[in-house]
Amino acid sequence: MIKISNITKSFGSLEVLKGISLEIKPHEIVSIMGASGAGKTTLLQIIGTLDKPDNGQIIINGTDIATLNERQLSDFRNQHIGFIFQFHQLLPEFTAVENIQIPALIAGKSFKESEKEAKEILSFLNLSHRAKHKPTELSGGEKQRIAVARALINHPEVILADEPTGSLDSQNKEDLHRLFFDLRNNFGQTFVVVTHDESLASLCERTIYMKDGKIV
Repeated sequence: MIKISNITKSFGSLEVLKGISLEIKPHEIVSIMGASGAGKTTLLQIIGTLDKPDNGQIIINGTDIATLNERQLSDFRNQHIGFIFQFHQLLPEFTAVENIQIPALIAGKSFKESEKEAKEILSFLNLSHRAKHKPTELSGGEKQRIAVARALINHPEVILADEPTGSLDSQNKEDLHRLFFDLRNNFGQTFVVVTHDESLASLCERTIYMKDGKIV
């Protein structure tokens, strides 16, 4: 599903990634751990095509990312990769269902079709009763599940999560951990999760440890 070969990345004189090679299998749930500054988030952003490496190759589901122009890259990201961030990144002026619809609308689906799919995902997540609520009217756990629903709307093969439980209390953390596995089992996604949460990492099928820009 994901094959990374000899990825390097520097910001000025700071070498952040030092020859990362990694393979992630289809439907695998993998966590990436390491101290702050180890390069975890930079690696996740490069996997997600939000940033480009200085050198190396990334292949996602058979596509060599380097062969895509900017428009193709944007389309690929929208259709094949879902993102979950620590602080939800929901747009405050939109309702829950409207926030979920946004990637589908960007992909060219009609408002009616995207709304129908967003409501179906909300139902799966037991959040149908919150469809018309705006982010300020939702709890932290609800906002994070809305962010998960938004990541799912285009049926991506890969879900990338950056500290997804970092802002949640213990119960909501447990709920989100279970949800990742439910989603994988029901929809077949591959999950790559950057986390400091030992309990989440322990549930994952594999944990990759990073230190000083390398896999250790």
